[in-house]
Amino acid sequence: MDQKRLFAAIALSIGILLLFDLWNRPQREAEQRRLEQQRIEQQAATPSAAAPAVPVPAAPGGVVAAPGTSIPGTAAAPQATRAPEQRLQIENPRVAGSLSLRGVRLDDLVLKDHRETVQAGSPPVRLLAPRSDAHPYFAQWGWTAADGRTRVPDAETDWTAEGGPLAPGQPVTLRWDNGQGQEFRIRFELDSDYMLTARQSVLNRGEEPVQLLPWARVRRERTPQTAGFFILHEGFTGVLDGRLHEWTYSDARDEAQRRNGAAFQQDSTGGWAGFTDKYWLTALMPEDQSTAVRTAYRHVSDAGQDRWQVDIAPQGAITVPPGAEAGLGTRLFAGAKEVNLLDAYAERYDITDFDKAVDFGWFYFLTKPFFHVLHFLGVTFGNFGVAIIVFTLLLKILFFPLANKAYKSMARMKVLAPKMTEIRERYKDDPTKAQAEMMALYRSEKVNPASGCLPILIQIPVFFALYKVLFVTIEMRHAPFFGWIHDLSAPDPTNLFNLFGLLPFDPMQWSSLFHMPVWAILMGITMFLQFKLNPTPPDPIQAKIFAWMPLIFTFMLASFPAGLVIYWTWNNLLSIAQQWYIMRMDRQRQGTPGTAVAPPKPAKAKKG
Repeated sequence: MDQKRLFAAIALSIGILLLFDLWNRPQREAEQRRLEQQRIEQQAATPSAAAPAVPVPAAPGGVVAAPGTSIPGTAAAPQATRAPEQRLQIENPRVAGSLSLRGVRLDDLVLKDHRETVQAGSPPVRLLAPRSDAHPYFAQWGWTAADGRTRVPDAETDWTAEGGPLAPGQPVTLRWDNGQGQEFRIRFELDSDYMLTARQSVLNRGEEPVQLLPWARVRRERTPQTAGFFILHEGFTGVLDGRLHEWTYSDARDEAQRRNGAAFQQDSTGGWAGFTDKYWLTALMPEDQSTAVRTAYRHVSDAGQDRWQVDIAPQGAITVPPGAEAGLGTRLFAGAKEVNLLDAYAERYDITDFDKAVDFGWFYFLTKPFFHVLHFLGVTFGNFGVAIIVFTLLLKILFFPLANKAYKSMARMKVLAPKMTEIRERYKDDPTKAQAEMMALYRSEKVNPASGCLPILIQIPVFFALYKVLFVTIEMRHAPFFGWIHDLSAPDPTNLFNLFGLLPFDPMQWSSLFHMPVWAILMGITMFLQFKLNPTPPDPIQAKIFAWMPLIFTFMLASFPAGLVIYWTWNNLLSIAQQWYIMRMDRQRQGTPGTAVAPPKPAKAKKG
């Protein structure tokens, strides 16, 4: 196998992926600017006293509303003047917000540990927002009357809170009496991180049994802006009966329209389901993971506006006899997708594959261990950029024996390059004979032309696994390096086209192609030097491709996360040092120090 053809194929494959990213970049950046503007608007919004409800085609659990009626939990607001809604304050060391006592909606939540940008004074990230906001996003708890006669609370029901505010170690119980002998209760408990527990129950003081269906849901009343990267999933996500179920918003919309109902619905024992963004997650799950539940992903279009919903409920209605109390316990995770925290929750509450809320991708078996090593090194050194450098060095040490053998083969191939050229010229009219002579040369010189591919083949999964870690894990977000790099998960902000800030304009306003940062230039230089150490391809076309590869990759990687470009640059430097040392030792072993083309000379002497 011709190693140069394999190199060209690998480089071409990576180039196609990077070109796709480059082609999609302007649209993605425009959408990100629009998202940033929307977030600014969200920060200015405050919870509204009036929250008009939105009809949906089916109540949680699959109970269909009669035509022209509203579903319990989504009833239209009455027109009569009412007192302002009351709110229950929520706060722990990591979140702050409030829950509306009208309709039991958690629609006001900010993450105190995370800011919108790295700029000083940037507001905290708002995760949940009320219906008055530009992008309503909330969690809600309620009931459906399965018997068709029991009065249940709806979106306009005002609840009474016992205690408050809701904080760790300070649970709060909400109560509402339907006037028919049933008292509805919801007991909320908040931990010190991102988990809220809700225990819904009904005490039946009536003379007859009642049949009710308690449910919990997370609802988005606008389609959120996604990052737009093909390697990142954003949308519906969940693990039910041990299987991961991911649906993008567009796929869920198409499936819901095709089925004229829920896009996805499944009965399971335990599990979890919700909405995932790049860094944030809202997910529902039964408190007891042995509980049989029905989970659904839903979409409905109202006046041209998309509505999205994840809900869980018992698989059947709950019968509450006279004098008895029954209900459903659920948990809501609403916060940042911190890997160690997700793992801790999974172990504490026996939540299956909760870490899969983070999109580690196909290389999960590499990506997650890489994350843990990088996180450990980052905590140890206090800098994730240093952690990347140390981690790359550790990888080089780990793969040194294999890479050493490969680089030795490449060094020998470079020495044999003149002989290989001579054979091709001699048998240019007989490719079969030329190939046979080449194989004989490889055997006589004990060179494996394919072994030089190993460093590339090893580096590809490592590259993508590390890219995933830097791209999807919240721990890398806003992690600084040294100098001008304040966020390793974002591109290097410097730019050659304005002389690195000396000229008072932003070339990116013309096109995203006008972005050439310092670290990308360094990466291109190191790649060029590394390619110069490799044997020159005898095929002129391949030679031209490899000559242009450093420049092409420099432009392509300019918009990649700075942490990834730093890794690539440092890895190139280590590879150059290792390859130069091996080539030097190989020349000394042959007794021709400093001469890379010594082997052909005896052949010329014979002809003479």
